[in-house]
Formats: sequence, structure tokens, C-alpha cells
Amino acid sequence: MVSEAYAMAGQAAAGGGKQGYEGIIMLVIMFAIFYFLLIRPQQKRAKQHRQLLDSLKVGDQVVTAGGIHGRIVTVQDHVVTIEIDKGVKVKLNRVSVTAAESEDQ
Repeated sequence: MVSEAYAMAGQAAAGGGKQGYEGIIMLVIMFAIFYFLLIRPQQKRAKQHRQLLDSLKVGDQVVTAGGIHGRIVTVQDHVVTIEIDKGVKVKLNRVSVTAAESEDQ
């Protein structure tokens, strides 16, 4: 009886090594899925937003994160002043601009 238990334990140990590799492979596959479905698209959107902020110039029509539409009057390093109506100017953080249209469009 002891010899049978010893033989069964040896077979179980031999098969257990394969399961270790399967677990690692599954983790790699899950990370790849998260990367391509979540991380990479977010990096792409962030890059587009940085390009938008770098291209802001006076006269552009913009939309802010709060939904305010206006025309850029001044552009500084971190602050943008937009005119939302005649005589109504608002200073905003540059990063709060979410969309822009050029003056020529």
C-alpha cells in the first residue's frame, strides 16, 4: 500500500510542473489583453490631447472640459483666456481645453 501511494505521488508531481507554465502563460495573455484594450488606447488619447494643447493659438474656437464654448484671446504657458461672449472673458487652465477648431475652418 505504501508503494502504491509513493507511485501515485510521483505521477502527480510530474504533472504539476505543466500547470505552473500554464498559469504563467495565462497571466501573460491577460496582461496583453489589458495592454491592447485599456493602456494603449489611453496613451494614444493622451498623446492627441498633448498635441491639441501644443497647437492652441489665438482665434481658435475651443470647448472646455466643463462644456464652455469660446474663442481664444490669449495663450500663456499654463493659462488660456477665452471670450465666451462680447466682453466676457474667462481664464482657464490650458489642460481644461478638450477640443479646438482653427479660425480658418
